[in-house]
Amino acid sequence: MPDEIQEKASEGKKMKYRLIFFCFIFLFTVIGGIMLPAQGIASEPVVIGISQWKEFPYADMMKNSFEMALEEINKGGGIKGRPLKLMYADDQGQRGAGEKTLREFRKNGTVMAVGGYSSNNTIYTARAADKADIPFLICTAADDRITQRKWENVFRLNPPASDYTKGLEDFFLSKVKPRSLAIIYENSPYGTGSALRMMWFCREQGIEIRKIIPYHKERMVSSYLEKLVEPLKANPPDVIYMVSYLRDGVELVKKIRNLKINTLLCGGAGGFTHQKFLAAAGEAGENLLTATLWFHELKYPGTKEYYEQYVKTHSAVPDYHGAEAYSALLVAADALGRAKSHSPGDIRAALRDTDMNTPFGPVKFASYKKFSRQNRLPTAVLQIINGKFESIWPGEMATSAFVAPSGWRR
Repeated sequence: MPDEIQEKASEGKKMKYRLIFFCFIFLFTVIGGIMLPAQGIASEPVVIGISQWKEFPYADMMKNSFEMALEEINKGGGIKGRPLKLMYADDQGQRGAGEKTLREFRKNGTVMAVGGYSSNNTIYTARAADKADIPFLICTAADDRITQRKWENVFRLNPPASDYTKGLEDFFLSKVKPRSLAIIYENSPYGTGSALRMMWFCREQGIEIRKIIPYHKERMVSSYLEKLVEPLKANPPDVIYMVSYLRDGVELVKKIRNLKINTLLCGGAGGFTHQKFLAAAGEAGENLLTATLWFHELKYPGTKEYYEQYVKTHSAVPDYHGAEAYSALLVAADALGRAKSHSPGDIRAALRDTDMNTPFGPVKFASYKKFSRQNRLPTAVLQIINGKFESIWPGEMATSAFVAPSGWRR
C-alpha cells in the first residue's frame, strides 16, 4: 500500500512538471508571436523618394553621390535603427512627369522626397509635393520662385539662381573691375534668374551692358550660335557672361574663340563647372572663369573625405552637383532621425530646426528677402588654368591667382 501511494505521488509530480513545461512553451510561443511582428516593423526601411532626371548631364554623378550617402547613413545605424531605402523616379525634366513622381512616392509610402534637378519642371513638382503634403528637399533646381511661394513642404539646400553670382560679383569689383559686359543665357528659369541678377549688378555698379542675348537651347546649331555672338566682334565687351549647361557652354566658348573676340569669358556655374567641360572645350576654355557653388578645396567638414571617396569609388571628379546630392541626403536623414514621428508635420518641424555642417557647407533653412525655407551659402570663383580648375576667389580659399588671358585688354 505505501508503495502504491508513493508511486501515485511520483506520477503526480511528473504531471505537475509536464504541466509547467507545457505552460512555459505556450507562453514562450505566445510572447514570441507578439514580439516578432514588432521586430519586423522596427526593421522595415524608411523610404525617401529621389526625384531625378536620367538625361540630366549630372544625373550619374548625383546618383553616385546619393548612393554613397545612403551607404554611410546605413552603416551608422540608419534612421533610429531602421535602414534607409531610396526610391528613384525619373521626372524627365518635364512638368507632367515630375508631378507623376510625387504620386508614385505617395503610393509607395515614401516619407519625404529629395532631388529636383531642372528648374523647368521642379517648380511644378514642388507645388505638387506641397499639395500632396510630402516634405520635399530640393538640392539642385535654382529657379528663384521655388522658395518664394507659400509652400510649407518645400525646402532648398542649394542657393537660388539670383545668388549664384555673389562670389563672382565680389571678384569683379576687387580684381577685374570691368567697364563693359555682355550677357548670353539660355531662355529658361535657371538661365533667366542668373542673367537678371547680373543685369542688376551691372546697373548698380555702372557697368555698361553691351548686349543681352537670350537663346533657345533647342536651336543650338552652329549657324544659330554664330548669328547670336557675331555682333560682339565689332566692339568686344571686357567680359562675356554666359549661363548655360554643358553642351551649350562648350559650343558657345568654341564659337566665341573661333570668331577671335578678345574678351574675358565667364560662366555662371551650370555646365561650366563640369569636368567634361575641360576636355570638350579644350584650348578654347583656357582662362575661362566660372561661378561655382562648391569646390573640393573648401574647408567644410567632410568635404575632402567626400571628394576623395568619390574619386576612389568612381574614378571621376565630382563638382557641386554631386556635393549637393550627397549632402542633401545627409540632411534628410538627420531630420528624420530627429523628427518625433514620420508624419509630414513632424518632418517639416525637424527640417525647420536643421542646423548642421555638411560637405557642401553649413545648412540652416531661413527666410530672407522673398525667400522662405532657403539655405544660404557663399559662392566661389574657379578659373581654368593649364587645363584644370583652380579656385581663385575668395582669397582664403584660393589655390591660384587670377590669370588674365593673353592679349586681353580693358
